[in-house]
Amino acid sequence: MATTQHHTRSKTTMTAAGGLMIFASVMLFVSGVLDILRGVMAIAEDDVFVTSQNYVFKFDLTSWGWIHLTLGAVAVVVSLGLFTAATWARVIGVGIAALLIIANFLDIPYYPVWSLTLIALYGFVIWALCVARPDTDTV
Repeated sequence: MATTQHHTRSKTTMTAAGGLMIFASVMLFVSGVLDILRGVMAIAEDDVFVTSQNYVFKFDLTSWGWIHLTLGAVAVVVSLGLFTAATWARVIGVGIAALLIIANFLDIPYYPVWSLTLIALYGFVIWALCVARPDTDTV
């Protein structure tokens, strides 16, 4: 008769996984709000953005504003789902963070330092969502 072994996770491992989920939730929420504000600034055509004439990926500033506003709003909604440790929120959270990394990469010429900062934040969110597994107690 074959037996299967179930390895239970230690309390420390589960606490760390829960901490990473909270970290990812908060970072996705904060970064999403910042992208919403950035989108509003771009839609209002604020003078804080740098314009470049020779950039390969040329978009109208208003278009970038709507892109950041939409993705930021989705990120905020997904972060609220992450606070409940929902599996759907983890999957969509990784996807939306990846899309926001791409959007911020393409937006580097308009707001370079802030774009790189948000790319780093979304990278940490993806890492935290992929590493933490608080919804399972066996390996």
